[in-house]
Amino acid sequence: MDSVEGNQALAKLKATYPDSILEAKEFRGDITVTIKKENLLSILQFLRDDEELKFNHLASISGIDYLKMEDVEGRLAVVYHLYSLKNNRRLAIKTFITGDSLEIDSVYSLWKTANWQEREIYDLFGITFKGHPALKRIFLPEDFEGHPLRKDYPLEGRGERSRFDYEEE
Repeated sequence: MDSVEGNQALAKLKATYPDSILEAKEFRGDITVTIKKENLLSILQFLRDDEELKFNHLASISGIDYLKMEDVEGRLAVVYHLYSLKNNRRLAIKTFITGDSLEIDSVYSLWKTANWQEREIYDLFGITFKGHPALKRIFLPEDFEGHPLRKDYPLEGRGERSRFDYEEE
């Protein structure tokens, strides 16, 4: 079980990117480090390529909507769940999407598995991944308006269920 104080990856991140680390938290043995989005690619590449850390597996990418939560930096966030096969360690890197532009750098250049995961977040949250090779909807039709995983999207939808063609059994 890792703690924030004794975490090797966090210590190296603080030493290498002291101005980019905003917060580090531990919950049930897992460490989440919140960073500035401007250094996302370089931080993730550092974690992947460092010989001691070797966070070489991108387990998942998640989108989060913090609508109406006052103690967070921005409304939308993206979390990268990393795993080190060498060290059997997990680490989550979180960054907030702030400002008017809902853009963040794509990590497809670091991990090819980010392709579909970034497309899913783009489709369901409306976050654009700069540098993604084929950013387009993955679940919803191209003419679908809105992003259903945002908290301000109506629970019953906006009438789109009546527009889908369903096959009768």
